[in-house]
Amino acid sequence: MTVIVIAAAVILGIAAIVLLGKKNRGEEESPEKAFGNKGEEIAGDVIRSTLRRDDIHLSNISVHYLDQETELDNVVINDNGVFIIEVKNYAGKLKGRADDREWYKEKTTEKGNTYAKTVRNPIGQVKRQTYILSKYLTQNKVRAWVRGYVYLVQNNSPVKSPYVLPYIKDIEKALHAPAKRKLPKQTQEKIRNLLEMDQRRNAR
Repeated sequence: MTVIVIAAAVILGIAAIVLLGKKNRGEEESPEKAFGNKGEEIAGDVIRSTLRRDDIHLSNISVHYLDQETELDNVVINDNGVFIIEVKNYAGKLKGRADDREWYKEKTTEKGNTYAKTVRNPIGQVKRQTYILSKYLTQNKVRAWVRGYVYLVQNNSPVKSPYVLPYIKDIEKALHAPAKRKLPKQTQEKIRNLLEMDQRRNAR
């Protein structure tokens, strides 16, 4: 019995040290953050499944234009242009309009408790991202058509909008609808190099 008690104490002690170490290193995640990160992983797999052989896919890219900065979840570059796909994994019911600054999110737990909060309207967010990336490219002497979309992992958008892609087939269609003017391969590579160079610089 004494041996079992000592072993249990040792295990608990190790667990406490591990948890404390994670907390001190800033590795502890809130449930909401973990849920959001999981959604981004799922969405990343979904987006990659729609790509064609020559498509370029970059993720978690930071872009600056003047005093404005934004982080792009996914950027796809191909013959048809440059595409931003912002991913959100909002659990629960969303309420709001396309032009609202914020949406209202309501979630009911298994025990019947209802929680509500406001979240940033991702349509407005992706419009801002599109503007910043477009200006960033122009600043670097690159001419390209940039389009931005939102992919909600839970498919719970409160509005129908050309900026919201509900299903995988909609992502594939948005990325590969023929453009009137093709983006040259040389320009595609230049955009990739610019974004990857900034990504490496920000990682230092």
